[in-house]
Amino acid sequence: MPGGIDPHTHLAMEFMGTETIDDFFSGQAAALAGGTTMHIDFVIPVNGSLVAGFEAYKKKAKKSCMNYGFHMAITKWDESVSREMEIMVKEKGINSFKFFMAYKGSLMISDELLLQGLERCKSLGALAMVHAENGDAVFEGQKRMIDLGITGPEGHALSRPPVLEGEATARAIRLAKFVNTPLYVVHVMSIDAMEEIARARKSGQKVIGEPVVSGLVLNDSGLWDPDFVTAAKYVMSPPIRESGHDKALQAALSTGVLQLVGTDHCTFNSTQKAFGIDDFRKIPNGVNGIEERMHLVWDTMVESGQISVTDFVRITSTECARIFNIYPRKGAILVGSDADIIIFNPNSSFEISASMHHSRTDTNVYDGRKGKGKVEVTIVGGRVVWQDNELKVVPGSGKYIEMPPFSYLFNGIDKADAKYLSSLQAPVKRYFTAS
Repeated sequence: MPGGIDPHTHLAMEFMGTETIDDFFSGQAAALAGGTTMHIDFVIPVNGSLVAGFEAYKKKAKKSCMNYGFHMAITKWDESVSREMEIMVKEKGINSFKFFMAYKGSLMISDELLLQGLERCKSLGALAMVHAENGDAVFEGQKRMIDLGITGPEGHALSRPPVLEGEATARAIRLAKFVNTPLYVVHVMSIDAMEEIARARKSGQKVIGEPVVSGLVLNDSGLWDPDFVTAAKYVMSPPIRESGHDKALQAALSTGVLQLVGTDHCTFNSTQKAFGIDDFRKIPNGVNGIEERMHLVWDTMVESGQISVTDFVRITSTECARIFNIYPRKGAILVGSDADIIIFNPNSSFEISASMHHSRTDTNVYDGRKGKGKVEVTIVGGRVVWQDNELKVVPGSGKYIEMPPFSYLFNGIDKADAKYLSSLQAPVKRYFTAS
């Protein structure tokens, strides 16, 4: 079947005073071992310059060993950012931009700037993506937990409940509708957010919902573990939710309410996580998943009978390629495609272990999990890169994949705009009658 495409990763990312433990070699090696042949990482420009950020990430990716692309995060807004967005799209092969509605004081942008960003994305044929949490409310929730003496990892989840994810998702959807541009909601973790996406899609709005593996197969019980190292490894944003959200997200994925599966692979080791041992706000946010995604989605969704093998290929590969406009080069086994292929044995079994995985982190949120369905061979560009539990790659052998603008999601946008303008019955020609 086609190799997996992970739409959501963070390798060699500087965040919360440290840097993710997986770089573009270790993270990609883990991906290949798990049957993922391409991933799309996020460029997060530290100083706000998109061009400088892009070049910095290209430098980081020199040690890559597989196919990769980039999304671009927008962390501030001014005319220079607007101009550089056009450079990213027309010269650098980036067709998606992410806006953070959370992380107040660092990455978060206002609704006013989000609106301007949505307008710019639309004009460029680029897909707008949002991290949907109400950052102002989260900030207040964090202070509330600290005031209550709740300083451990459980405070992270308690400070950013599902209602805040749902509110921000609804707000982003409505702003995208106002602009009439497609919207991609990353890491959908709750029923609240999923229901907003379902409602929008039912009305005909072009909204893509991306759950991640952790949200599909885990619940938040680990955050209450008395051992700090164990509890802290589960800290991510939005948080892993209480039992029930996972099953609901699975059902939404199986019925097409949600469209594809990512990982938000963003790994920190136990030493880094311990930065927040006395204050959950200082725990670097992120979990693993780039190596485990294909196996866990198969075991959870296919083995349980919730989806077919065809659906599995769609949600782990093909739909991502279509959304980011690289199909059928990627996400297919066709004449002219890139020959990114995996040999998957549905009868083989797997067991996940932090001591055996290829990520550099010393913990694994799926540690000890067993299941059916295993990648036995991974092929990239017609070359075997993983076989017999052995990686056959070297740093620097990876390839940057440019992604062109105006994917299928933009079909019909111009007609809809024209229809709207013709329906306004305005401006009204008025006359003034003197009294």
